[in-house]
Amino acid sequence: MHLFYTSLVLCVLSACHMTISTCDELLTLEDAEFCKGELKVIYPDLVVDKCVIVPQSIREKISKEWGPPRVQLPSADEKKKYTLLMVDPDAPSRQKPSRAYWRHWLLVDIKGEALQRGDVSGVELSAYTRPTPPQGTGLHRYQFLVFEQPEGQSLSLSPQESSLGNWDPQTFVERFGLARPVASLQFLTQNHKD
Repeated sequence: MHLFYTSLVLCVLSACHMTISTCDELLTLEDAEFCKGELKVIYPDLVVDKCVIVPQSIREKISKEWGPPRVQLPSADEKKKYTLLMVDPDAPSRQKPSRAYWRHWLLVDIKGEALQRGDVSGVELSAYTRPTPPQGTGLHRYQFLVFEQPEGQSLSLSPQESSLGNWDPQTFVERFGLARPVASLQFLTQNHKD
């Protein structure tokens, strides 16, 4: 069982465009350490630039109303191309992730100069699907990983990767020589009715 660290008030809602005086839920150290690099995920009323738990007041919007976020990496090399993965490792629940990893979004061939501005209009291999954790399954991690693509590499999903659930992102990454992510970010949210 992970310990909750009150000093890690990384439920820092300064990342949101709102002011909340208290935070009922705190990130574990493991969840807080996932975020690396300068990655920003930008929804209409929520800017995620560090690991954070989505406030209750926004959970319904992120699950039912908002479409794909803008994703920005100011440190992207303007001459390179990038791949963006969005996955849920907690499908259908963190305690029993029998459908992990759930692929929520997969974009390739994102130009570095566009990624610097928050434009991820690359080639979409998996269309964006909203974070919609099932009721009663607790917090789910929604992870964004950005990889630099090797030059001349053409990325695609294999016929065996047609299902969104039980996807193996590590196999995908290794198949195309993507190495380590240049940036990673996650937010946690749960069903808005919980």
